[in-house]
Amino acid sequence: MAESLKHKAKIGIYWTFLNQGATHVMQFVVGIVMARLLSPEDFGITALPAVFMAIAHSLMNCGFATALIRKPEVTQKDLSTSFYYSILMGVVCYICMFVASPYIADFYSTPILKPLIRVTCLSFLWGPIITPQTVILNRRLDFKTQTRISVINKFVSGVIGICVAYAGYGIWALVVSGVCASLMGLIQTWVTVRWLPTEPWNKESFRYLWNFGNKMLGVSFIEAIYNNITPMVIGKYYSTNDLGYYNRALGYAHLPSTQISSVVQRVTYPTLSKIQDDDVKLGLAYRKILRVISFIVFPSMFMLCALAQPFVYTLITEKWAPCIPYLRLMCLWWCWVPIHQINGNLLLVKGIKRSIALLIMLCTLPMGIIPFLLGSIFNCILVLFINTFYTGKLINVGFFIQMKDILPVVVLSAIVALLVYIVTLFVHDSMLQILFGLVFGTSIYYLCAKFLNFSEIEDVKYMLSKKK
Repeated sequence: MAESLKHKAKIGIYWTFLNQGATHVMQFVVGIVMARLLSPEDFGITALPAVFMAIAHSLMNCGFATALIRKPEVTQKDLSTSFYYSILMGVVCYICMFVASPYIADFYSTPILKPLIRVTCLSFLWGPIITPQTVILNRRLDFKTQTRISVINKFVSGVIGICVAYAGYGIWALVVSGVCASLMGLIQTWVTVRWLPTEPWNKESFRYLWNFGNKMLGVSFIEAIYNNITPMVIGKYYSTNDLGYYNRALGYAHLPSTQISSVVQRVTYPTLSKIQDDDVKLGLAYRKILRVISFIVFPSMFMLCALAQPFVYTLITEKWAPCIPYLRLMCLWWCWVPIHQINGNLLLVKGIKRSIALLIMLCTLPMGIIPFLLGSIFNCILVLFINTFYTGKLINVGFFIQMKDILPVVVLSAIVALLVYIVTLFVHDSMLQILFGLVFGTSIYYLCAKFLNFSEIEDVKYMLSKKK
């Protein structure tokens, strides 16, 4: 029984990772095609109501799904009660957004937001009602089915969005794509998990779900505001074009950073778990993981920074040229994010991080998006110092030890990226700049790391091998 559960968990991790990888690849490809067909303003307008949509989603979810997954025994009363609540909150949230849409449109002085929000929020009416089915799949550890549903949704909705954009409907291509993805998810999930509510509303079940969920509601509400406040401020005080450029740059900058750190952490987590009671071994393993992540992330992000111009010109054309300086600065920002993630997310630290980031944003955004991004880089370094203070207390691996470990990689990555930038100045074709820059940069980085005896080379090889 235990072995079977372990096997299911292993398979679940595999399918979850496959889902994330396939989803990101399709989003990347579809995003490139859409960016070539649509204007920066289109992307900016669809990002304007993000904070309001995120708040509505947090109210609809309310942590009920997590409560059902964590509950030792789930009854039909629990599933049915969750189902009724989801329908109710979906209708309430849609009505609220329907009524609020003209005021949101007035707030941003963008009239098209009124019909856009009303159509986009149609997913509120059917999206939340698959909560019981999703819970059933999660409790079965059936991530393969969820991966299949997600991949089909992303592919078909992406194709539909591209067709609508190609037909000349502009911004509505993004709206139709999102609504179709939600509707297809509902249909596929209901066909796969043939569940219907068989019990009436139950007070005891609701009390249990609410007691668990309301604790998560406050946290998710704050997170929704924090994670989406930047687009709201940029959309209000700058142009929708600026917001479109910002969002495109952010999408490209965070993808390699988050994907690489996710892979490394999944591979190394079992090692840390086995030695968690030995502080000395844990500290040594922690430093090795930190060096491995840095060895991969920093050269990747620095080379993307160096190749930002040919990257943008080749993939999404010169009309997106204003996002190039944003992308370069975001690469210097997001290269530090995996280091933050590996240093953990203590609740106290998260509160401090939120306060500092909000203060810096309020001080820098009025100056412009470039000063804001420079402030974000400063915030990353400052908060890293705070994060590593707690890490130093726990396992004696503080800020200066970590900087000493990763500084050689950071310096080498910066030098190689600078060489790549200089060399590609003598190549005039954007595609050739990317190909030559990647081959040249990767080769120089590897040869220098080999010459300098970076132990991370062998660590990466070991991680990629099938050795246990």
